[in-house]
Amino acid sequence: MAETDLETLRPAPDWDAAAHADAVETLGTAELTYHVWTADWCPDCREQVPAFAAALDAAGVDPSAVHVYPVERDDDGKYGPGMETFDVSLIPTVVVERDGEELARFEESAPRPLVVALAAALADATE
Repeated sequence: MAETDLETLRPAPDWDAAAHADAVETLGTAELTYHVWTADWCPDCREQVPAFAAALDAAGVDPSAVHVYPVERDDDGKYGPGMETFDVSLIPTVVVERDGEELARFEESAPRPLVVALAAALADATE
Protein backbone atom coordinates (compact mmCIF):
# COMPACT_ATOMS: atom_id res chain seq x y z
CA MET A 1 0.00 0.00 0.00
CA ALA A 2 1.22 3.48 -0.76
CA GLU A 3 2.76 5.40 2.11
CA THR A 4 0.06 7.44 3.85
CA ASP A 5 -1.05 8.72 7.22
CA LEU A 6 -4.69 7.88 6.51
CA GLU A 7 -6.09 5.41 9.03
CA THR A 8 -8.54 4.09 6.45
CA LEU A 9 -5.61 2.70 4.47
CA ARG A 10 -4.26 0.64 7.32
CA PRO A 11 -5.03 -2.98 6.41
CA ALA A 12 -7.77 -4.54 8.52
CA PRO A 13 -5.98 -7.13 10.69
CA ASP A 14 -9.02 -9.39 10.84
CA TRP A 15 -9.69 -9.51 7.09
CA ASP A 16 -9.66 -13.13 5.89
CA ALA A 17 -7.66 -13.36 2.66
CA ALA A 18 -8.22 -17.13 2.40
CA ALA A 19 -11.98 -16.60 2.34
CA HIS A 20 -11.53 -14.21 -0.60
CA ALA A 21 -8.78 -16.06 -2.48
CA ASP A 22 -10.28 -15.41 -5.93
CA ALA A 23 -10.59 -11.68 -5.25
CA VAL A 24 -7.02 -11.53 -3.93
CA GLU A 25 -5.74 -13.29 -7.03
CA THR A 26 -7.64 -10.91 -9.33
CA LEU A 27 -6.44 -7.80 -7.48
CA GLY A 28 -2.87 -9.07 -7.76
CA THR A 29 -2.99 -9.20 -11.55
CA ALA A 30 0.19 -7.73 -13.00
CA GLU A 31 0.36 -4.26 -14.47
CA LEU A 32 -2.70 -2.86 -12.68
CA THR A 33 -2.62 0.63 -11.21
CA TYR A 34 -4.95 1.57 -8.37
CA HIS A 35 -6.19 5.11 -7.68
CA VAL A 36 -7.86 5.41 -4.26
CA TRP A 37 -9.84 8.39 -2.93
CA THR A 38 -10.57 8.10 0.77
CA ALA A 39 -10.85 10.09 3.99
CA ASP A 40 -10.70 9.26 7.67
CA TRP A 41 -13.80 11.43 8.32
CA CYS A 42 -15.92 9.34 5.89
CA PRO A 43 -17.98 6.50 7.46
CA ASP A 44 -18.12 4.52 4.19
CA CYS A 45 -14.33 4.79 3.84
CA ARG A 46 -13.73 3.66 7.42
CA GLU A 47 -16.03 0.69 6.83
CA GLN A 48 -14.72 -0.48 3.45
CA VAL A 49 -11.19 0.70 2.70
CA PRO A 50 -9.26 -1.18 5.44
CA ALA A 51 -10.43 -4.51 3.98
CA PHE A 52 -9.38 -3.31 0.52
CA ALA A 53 -5.95 -2.35 1.88
CA ALA A 54 -5.65 -5.82 3.44
CA ALA A 55 -6.62 -7.42 0.12
CA LEU A 56 -3.96 -5.45 -1.76
CA ASP A 57 -1.37 -6.52 0.81
CA ALA A 58 -2.46 -10.15 0.54
CA ALA A 59 -2.28 -9.89 -3.26
CA GLY A 60 1.28 -8.59 -3.09
CA VAL A 61 0.43 -5.42 -5.00
CA ASP A 62 3.51 -3.22 -5.33
CA PRO A 63 2.97 -0.04 -3.28
CA SER A 64 4.12 2.04 -6.26
CA ALA A 65 1.02 0.80 -8.13
CA VAL A 66 -1.32 2.33 -5.53
CA HIS A 67 -1.94 6.07 -5.76
CA VAL A 68 -3.73 7.55 -2.76
CA TYR A 69 -5.70 10.79 -2.92
CA PRO A 70 -6.84 12.11 0.46
CA VAL A 71 -10.21 13.85 0.30
CA GLU A 72 -11.14 16.86 2.42
CA ARG A 73 -14.47 18.57 2.88
CA ASP A 74 -15.78 22.00 3.65
CA ASP A 75 -19.08 23.87 3.29
CA ASP A 76 -18.78 23.68 -0.50
CA GLY A 77 -18.38 19.90 -0.57
CA LYS A 78 -15.55 17.41 -1.07
CA TYR A 79 -12.26 18.28 -2.69
CA GLY A 80 -8.88 16.71 -3.27
CA PRO A 81 -6.24 15.86 -5.85
CA GLY A 82 -7.35 14.15 -9.03
CA MET A 83 -11.08 14.37 -8.34
CA GLU A 84 -11.85 16.37 -11.48
CA THR A 85 -9.44 14.43 -13.68
CA PHE A 86 -11.01 11.09 -12.69
CA ASP A 87 -14.58 12.43 -12.29
CA VAL A 88 -14.75 11.51 -8.60
CA SER A 89 -17.60 12.86 -6.48
CA LEU A 90 -18.31 9.99 -4.07
CA ILE A 91 -15.92 8.30 -1.67
CA PRO A 92 -14.49 5.86 -1.31
CA THR A 93 -13.72 5.65 -5.00
CA VAL A 94 -11.22 3.20 -6.45
CA VAL A 95 -10.28 3.35 -10.13
CA VAL A 96 -8.22 0.52 -11.59
CA GLU A 97 -6.24 1.08 -14.77
CA ARG A 98 -3.93 -0.83 -17.04
CA ASP A 99 -1.74 1.21 -19.38
CA GLY A 100 -3.83 4.31 -18.65
CA GLU A 101 -7.13 2.63 -19.57
CA GLU A 102 -9.81 2.40 -16.89
CA LEU A 103 -10.79 -1.23 -16.34
CA ALA A 104 -12.95 -0.99 -13.23
CA ARG A 105 -14.36 1.52 -10.76
CA PHE A 106 -15.94 1.29 -7.34
CA GLU A 107 -17.82 4.30 -5.97
CA GLU A 108 -19.00 4.72 -2.38
CA SER A 109 -21.14 1.61 -1.95
CA ALA A 110 -22.46 -1.41 -3.77
CA PRO A 111 -24.52 -4.48 -2.95
CA ARG A 112 -21.21 -6.31 -2.43
CA PRO A 113 -18.15 -5.25 -0.38
CA LEU A 114 -15.54 -3.11 -2.17
CA VAL A 115 -13.04 -5.97 -2.54
CA VAL A 116 -15.60 -8.38 -4.01
CA ALA A 117 -17.28 -5.81 -6.27
CA LEU A 118 -13.99 -4.51 -7.65
CA ALA A 119 -12.56 -8.00 -8.24
CA ALA A 120 -15.75 -9.00 -10.09
CA ALA A 121 -15.58 -5.87 -12.27
CA LEU A 122 -11.90 -6.56 -13.01
CA ALA A 123 -12.58 -10.20 -13.85
CA ASP A 124 -15.27 -9.09 -16.32
CA ALA A 125 -12.99 -6.44 -17.85
CA THR A 126 -10.02 -8.75 -18.33
CA GLU A 127 -11.85 -11.74 -19.83
